[in-house]
Amino acid sequence: MTQTRKFNRVLLKLSGESLAGAQGHGIDTVRLGQYAGQIKQAVESGIEVAIVIGGGNIFRGLKGASQGFDRVKGDQMGMLATVINSLALSSALEAIGQPAEVLTAIAMHPIGHHYSKWRAIDAMKAGKVAILSGGTGNPFFTTDTGASLRGVEVEADVMLKGTRVDGIYTADPEKDPKATKFDTITYDEVYNRGLKVMDLTATAMCKENNLPIIVFDMDTPGNLARVLAGESIGTLVTV
Repeated sequence: MTQTRKFNRVLLKLSGESLAGAQGHGIDTVRLGQYAGQIKQAVESGIEVAIVIGGGNIFRGLKGASQGFDRVKGDQMGMLATVINSLALSSALEAIGQPAEVLTAIAMHPIGHHYSKWRAIDAMKAGKVAILSGGTGNPFFTTDTGASLRGVEVEADVMLKGTRVDGIYTADPEKDPKATKFDTITYDEVYNRGLKVMDLTATAMCKENNLPIIVFDMDTPGNLARVLAGESIGTLVTV
């Protein structure tokens, strides 16, 4: 990592689906280990890291609602799925010598400490990865919105949205071979074009609080370090 570090504190949003790896469900320990290694490298470079991880590899509230689950209970099940993923990531980090602290949006002692901005910041300043689980703690809000909220709260310089795609495209590149990638795009363009980067609430929160977003391919080892070094990979969302 270069001395001209671009960011001091970041909020990294990881998708639960990516954590499933090639198996398509559950937790792929190889992928988990790759993530942990990249995150440890970031902390060792002097960057403070907070993480929000989704739960779609285990349970997705909206999908459950479409199959007859009560929406509130379905979303609560999704929140618990994010806690499972957070515990797995913290275990993988600690196994390679990187301290981590799991904070939960709903009190779950002794699984994790109840989230507060100050506890998360203290953990990061102490060299730990702050893993912020449970979404916002409320139904009807996605983990993208949870990531936006936590990013604003902990005063992150940027929200890094790690996905399996290398940025934002005019259409789904996995379905449309003619889709073209944006290097930069505004929050308003994301909304006006109907691009499914994040849900509207999450995008609006980032815009209102001037929190830039970088969407990048987290599944390629080394990409996190490249983004943190300021390389123009992925897509930057800003004003």
